[in-house]
Amino acid sequence: MSRLNRTDRPYDIVLFGATGFVGALTAEYLAAHAPEGLRWAIAGRDEERLRALRDRLPGGQEIGVLTADVADPASLRALAGQARVVATTVGPYVTYGEELVVACADAGTDCLDLCGEPEFVDLMYVRHDARARETGARIVHAAGFDSVPHDLGAYFTVRQLPEGVPLTVDGYVTADAMFSGGTFASALNQFARGRQMLAAARDRGRHEPRLMGRRATAPNGAPRFVGDIGAWALPLPTIDARIVVRSARALERYGPDFRYRHYAAVRRLPVALGGVAAVGALFAAAQVPPARRWLSGRVRPGEGPSEQKRARSWFSVRFVGEGGGRKVFTEVSGGDPGYGETAKMFAESALCLAFDDLPPTSGQVTTAVAMGDALIERLRRAGLVFRVAGSR
Repeated sequence: MSRLNRTDRPYDIVLFGATGFVGALTAEYLAAHAPEGLRWAIAGRDEERLRALRDRLPGGQEIGVLTADVADPASLRALAGQARVVATTVGPYVTYGEELVVACADAGTDCLDLCGEPEFVDLMYVRHDARARETGARIVHAAGFDSVPHDLGAYFTVRQLPEGVPLTVDGYVTADAMFSGGTFASALNQFARGRQMLAAARDRGRHEPRLMGRRATAPNGAPRFVGDIGAWALPLPTIDARIVVRSARALERYGPDFRYRHYAAVRRLPVALGGVAAVGALFAAAQVPPARRWLSGRVRPGEGPSEQKRARSWFSVRFVGEGGGRKVFTEVSGGDPGYGETAKMFAESALCLAFDDLPPTSGQVTTAVAMGDALIERLRRAGLVFRVAGSR
């Protein structure tokens, strides 16, 4: 159980943004896998759409419907006061996310999101971590494909290595999947906010306590061919490496000197070069407002890949860990990463916060720090693979 008694709030979990693409998938997963006695509700600003969603969910009569709007802080405070855990899919978070974090931090309510936006995560730490620590709220960002497989995968890899020695872990991501309009909008928003993102990171650095007697870093790797995985490795400028390092800073099990590098793994060099060029072109276009608006209209928020496409999608993250004379190879893998598996990771994270026996934490924490082994076990039971592929 979380530190809140179940009788303190009418709902264990409230899913905010439930009628969006990923929100609806998460609602469907929760409805299909709800443990006996789960008290939960779906929430958003359109009551008619919420009720239509509830009506098509298994056991919908038992699911609450709550209205709240990111433009109405009072409605978010009321929402946070009714739940032990609020899980929100409403992004881009740097635009729409802060008022809910404020409400949850003040109410001592756990707040879970799918944010892959480094600027938002850093801003929330500087502005609201201290208040969340006072009230006991756990603020957990990046609880989907960003960054659960990478954060828990690095944690799982570290657990296979000797204790008390310097450790290095490299993660290599391979996937066959499509993205939704919401994900595309968040990516464009990040590309256009480079200066703000850098400023937020620097401000966090001024507020974050120094790590005494230990070190945890995530240097940018260089493109290279990696014989251990038989693929070209391209540095991934996503939030994942930052999340892994924050787990390493918080947990002594990562050793006195920990280094993590994060890559996309591509088997064919021409494909690798094409990917670099495409990302570069998207980044350049995002700097020009008319081009950014045009791109935003190509895939609108609320849209996403078909059920057939999601059924064919998959991901694999392979890790190579070294330390204390030992080298291990591990893997985290599953189906459609951005949507089917993200909904699963998100829902299981909410259930884990609400019901599992977890370490006492509060403030802004990662999935590895807040949930660690308990969430790995949940995800394994739900069908994700965490395995040791080899060692030497």
